[in-house]
Amino acid sequence: MAALMAAEAAAPPGPTEAAETPETAEAAELSRALSRLLPGLEADSKVGRRRALEALQRALEAAWPEAPDADPAAAAAATAAFQGPWARLLLPRLLYCLADPAEGCRALAAHLLDLGLRRAARPRDALPRLLPALAARLAGPESARGRPPEACEELRLALVQLLSLAVRLGGPALAPHLDDAVRVLRRTLRDPFAAVRRESCECAAGLARATPDHFHMQSESLIGPLMQSISHQHWKVRVAVIEATGTVIQFGSSKSVDDVLPHFAQRLFDDVPQVRQAVTCVVGGWLLDLRDRYSFFHKLIPLLLSSLEDDIPEIALAAAGLWEKVGLQWQRENEDDLKDKLDFSTPPPAHHPSPETRPVLGCRELVFRNLSKILPAVCHDLTDWVVGTRLKAAQLLLVLLLHAEDHSTQHLDTVLRALHRACADDDPAVVRSCTRSAELVGVFVSPEVFLKLILSTLKKSPSPSGLLVLASVIRGCPREALQPHLKVIAVELARPHICQGSENRLYGEHLLLCVRTLASVCQEDCRGCSLQLMEVLVTVMALSGATGLSDKVQETMDALAAVQDVDGSQDLYREHVGPLMEWVAASHHDWTIHSVELLQFNVVVTHAGPALGEVLPHLVPILRSCLQPARDPQMRLRLFSSLSRVLLSAKQTVDSQGQFHHYLNTVAKDILVPNLQWHAGKTAAAIRTAAVSCLWALLSSDVLSEKQIWEVQETLMLDILTTLEEDSQMTRLISCQIINRFLKTSSGVGDPDKFIKIYPELLKRLDDVSHEVRLAATSALVSWLACIQNDDGKSYYQSNIQFLYRELLVYLDDPEGAVQDAVLEVLKAGSVLFPELLVRETEAVVHKHRSPAHCQQLLQHLQALPPAQ
Repeated sequence: MAALMAAEAAAPPGPTEAAETPETAEAAELSRALSRLLPGLEADSKVGRRRALEALQRALEAAWPEAPDADPAAAAAATAAFQGPWARLLLPRLLYCLADPAEGCRALAAHLLDLGLRRAARPRDALPRLLPALAARLAGPESARGRPPEACEELRLALVQLLSLAVRLGGPALAPHLDDAVRVLRRTLRDPFAAVRRESCECAAGLARATPDHFHMQSESLIGPLMQSISHQHWKVRVAVIEATGTVIQFGSSKSVDDVLPHFAQRLFDDVPQVRQAVTCVVGGWLLDLRDRYSFFHKLIPLLLSSLEDDIPEIALAAAGLWEKVGLQWQRENEDDLKDKLDFSTPPPAHHPSPETRPVLGCRELVFRNLSKILPAVCHDLTDWVVGTRLKAAQLLLVLLLHAEDHSTQHLDTVLRALHRACADDDPAVVRSCTRSAELVGVFVSPEVFLKLILSTLKKSPSPSGLLVLASVIRGCPREALQPHLKVIAVELARPHICQGSENRLYGEHLLLCVRTLASVCQEDCRGCSLQLMEVLVTVMALSGATGLSDKVQETMDALAAVQDVDGSQDLYREHVGPLMEWVAASHHDWTIHSVELLQFNVVVTHAGPALGEVLPHLVPILRSCLQPARDPQMRLRLFSSLSRVLLSAKQTVDSQGQFHHYLNTVAKDILVPNLQWHAGKTAAAIRTAAVSCLWALLSSDVLSEKQIWEVQETLMLDILTTLEEDSQMTRLISCQIINRFLKTSSGVGDPDKFIKIYPELLKRLDDVSHEVRLAATSALVSWLACIQNDDGKSYYQSNIQFLYRELLVYLDDPEGAVQDAVLEVLKAGSVLFPELLVRETEAVVHKHRSPAHCQQLLQHLQALPPAQ
């Protein structure tokens, strides 16, 4: 160290030193005091050097007035007295101490340098020696282990703080030493210690402001290190880097903007609000003050506008304030170009979503003039694989459209294609922002223009996202503008390739949304296209089996009815049931189970209610054609199921007009009889069960008179008797009930030969495996016996009744008590015909029964009968 100090002393004096004035008495005294202490800095022991440094610190503190602010003259005298000894004696030695092996000595030396710079009268005179020394300690060659010359991170922080102080005090005088300062910052901006990075950022910003005329030549070299720290794990470091970058580019070269913008855009996704706010403020400052800002408008505007939709209100408000300042400044700078627009300003559109907060003219013009450059990047980001990027892009598109207003028409094709893709996004937030953008398209663009593009896309490839875009655009469109195009929209939605486009639930929901939106926007204007909208709703209902949209379809139908001032969906069906029936029946000759038209027909039949009675001339021929045995069995099953539901409430459906009896013969002969014929196979058996169920529903509906039931009985009794042998328990049970109903409504036996054939089939059902069928058969036997008049004509049936008595007496000893009771009631009912015969038959078998109780009850009943006349 002694050799280095000697070399320093032998060095020729600088221009400042040569020009120094003779020392004052105070300076001479201070020089003598320092001269006595300085030799201690050359001690071999670190303790000795440390003590010398501490003594220097005490001497400096003692020589400085305690309160210099109280007496400016005393402060000026002190700084003047300090300048000479500081520059000549103290500064060179302290700089050498920065390389002392002892960390404590280096720390004291850095502190004394800080103290000296603050108290020197001309701190800039120290820069030629200070900057190289700092560069040697902070940016010198690294050790073998990759460490900087100054290994202690606290000392590195102190040295960077010392550099910041030199920058602040030196000002423009730093220009000759800019290389050393930049070299130091390039290293310290990447320092492992976070505090060093933050201090380096502040120093870089200060250096840019201090040397504006020369800094632009070095600014680009700092961008790389700054960008390496912009994603640092400490948010305060990230904020410091962003703010420093803003200042470096502001006073440096604008060429670096392109290198910085991707990193700034990424920081807009930062989880820390302070980081996002820093980006917003820096970008806003560039838009206001950057020298070449006009060249970067299309790159900077998206960043600032993205902050308008920030989750933190403070950031959004700050962005809004900056953006308004940018617009007003640009408006003033281009006042000549905007003269006509400023003098004849147009009011906001009538359906503007927020007319009171409409952006100023300068902001709108900036967006419009740069939209062609911004929009492609936004549309590209809408398809990014990162959800956050897609969401930011969707929010930015919303802001751009709000500013562009009707100027967005020339970019409509690009916008709609982007919205079409983005509305299929998996993230609900992205979809919400895109639907709001689509609403703005409806507000600002003529329906004639956007419908041409949207409907052509739907014709080519119907999709849920395309329908969502259409619904959103309609929601934003004014009613009076949409009214001339209402019929066109409804007709397109009702086309088979759109309304039958998919059985996907989302597709159906968005199709319903289109109808609901049309109803809410156009209100009673929907009367002119009500039929087409009903066709859409019927189709969605028909395809809703797998999607569960029935309730939503009903809600939509009720909403459509409300805007047309009718009571409900039943009135809508009454108004359109005829055209709807013709619409679905156009292809009924080719229906199969997979036909959508079959599903539509079922919806109309089961939901039309009383209106169904008005279209019997259409309904019955369709059923007759589709329920022939040659048609698709599965289709016939589905039709029978729908027909059964309708017939159960016939008074409220097919017979609402009291005209169903005119078609009763067709239903019986042409529909039921062919489907009751026996054919092999389980499917044929299921069809017979369905046909029997339909007949029972008809008989239970109470719409047929006794005469009409008798006519049906004459047509179907023999076929129903054959169904008593079906494998299906339900078929056998319903057949017994039907026969019972036929017999109860009969006024007599009719044709005796046909009548006698009934009871043997019923007797067979007493051996049925089903308990319910057996009981139903006994009820039918009671009704059969009641048909035989107790007069002279009954002798014709004596042999048959005797056979019936004998068979029934066997079942009177059945293991099932309920069957015994039911058979006993049958015998009691038939006992009035030939009581003596029944007594003989009973007495003949009573001893054979396991329990004579029921036989005795029957005999007691017979004894109580009045004697035959």
